[in-house]
Amino acid sequence: MKEKVILAYSGGLDTTAIIPWLKEHFDYDVVCCCIDCGQGNELDGLEERAKLSGAIKLYIEDLVDDFCDDYIIPCVQAGSVYENKYLLGTSMARPAIAKCLVDIARKEGATAICHGATGKGNDQIRFELGIKALAPDLKIIAPWRMTDVWTMQSREDEIEYCRQHGIDLPFSADSSYSRDRNLWHISHEGLELEDPANEPNYDHLLVLGVSPEKAPDQPEYVTMTFEKGIPVSVNGEKMKVSDIICKLNELGGRHGVGIVDIVENRVVGMKSRGVYETPGGTILMEAHQQLEELVLDRATMEVKKDMGNKFAQIVYEGKWFTPLREAIQAFVAVTQQYVTGEVTFKLYKGNIIKAGTSSPYSLYSESLASFTTGDLYDHHDAEGFITLFGLPLKVRAMKMAEAGEK
Repeated sequence: MKEKVILAYSGGLDTTAIIPWLKEHFDYDVVCCCIDCGQGNELDGLEERAKLSGAIKLYIEDLVDDFCDDYIIPCVQAGSVYENKYLLGTSMARPAIAKCLVDIARKEGATAICHGATGKGNDQIRFELGIKALAPDLKIIAPWRMTDVWTMQSREDEIEYCRQHGIDLPFSADSSYSRDRNLWHISHEGLELEDPANEPNYDHLLVLGVSPEKAPDQPEYVTMTFEKGIPVSVNGEKMKVSDIICKLNELGGRHGVGIVDIVENRVVGMKSRGVYETPGGTILMEAHQQLEELVLDRATMEVKKDMGNKFAQIVYEGKWFTPLREAIQAFVAVTQQYVTGEVTFKLYKGNIIKAGTSSPYSLYSESLASFTTGDLYDHHDAEGFITLFGLPLKVRAMKMAEAGEK
């Protein structure tokens, strides 16, 4: 009996060409696995395509809710943003996919997992770290790094290779943006974006929404409620997290929210330029942060900000299945116990504008914050506080003056 390999299959040209290549060079039975994290119509027609290309079986695994509940929400609660801009859309999905690939490999008794990530990108690291952490015994095959046996260098090469192996599918040799899509976002790389001096062609590029210039001239108010840091409703309608993100994508896309043009530092050491569309995710992150401002104390917010940055780095580098990620997530979970309340904002031409926040656990005291004297605050106390708080500065200035006189 032939050994089996599990192929992370998207249905695109790259992973379609990999099927006959795996059979030719390794004599594997190829089991394709397409993981649905909210790609939409990209999944149409995959079963026929996989079988036509020589796979013995295709799994289409629906991970949308798992992706939202177990990967997106922890990142939202942590406030994780990589390099101040990137909301980790691709990064968060990779550990979910890696885990699913391992689960299918165990089910099928496979000895290897193959992915189509390039040798220059981050995804090869994310997939492989996840697989190593969960199944260190499985072999990992990365064709794009195996340049001695993977000789195809272009889409034309791959199309010709498929035709030579009896696979005549309607793939185009025309180059376009390199995209990755899931429920949370869509990323765009390539074409004019390869030169950071070029302005993105948003009319050609955008998929989930419009540019701010083309957004409506009237703002739209939105109200969200949270329970323990988890969104539970939009405009009074209770929904599960995946449906909330879909709704926010619709609202944010309509108003040009969540478009980010970034030059980021990849794990492999190079810089890359891309445009990310994350309309719903941008709204969700902002609304969550707006509520946290009201309920978290200063010291907790300070530490949580550092932990959020560290969490973002962990996720970006593919280290989801590590004790450090678990420990930071446990800390964040404690901070979310009282992140409950209602957030209102308006969307207007790419902006998310505050329009009111309330929580039964609010630490805001109107009597303390107002300019009138409240029962808990005596203005005279500030003098002693400033004296002690500024004592190191005063002592240093005195000692420097003494040294100058000598």
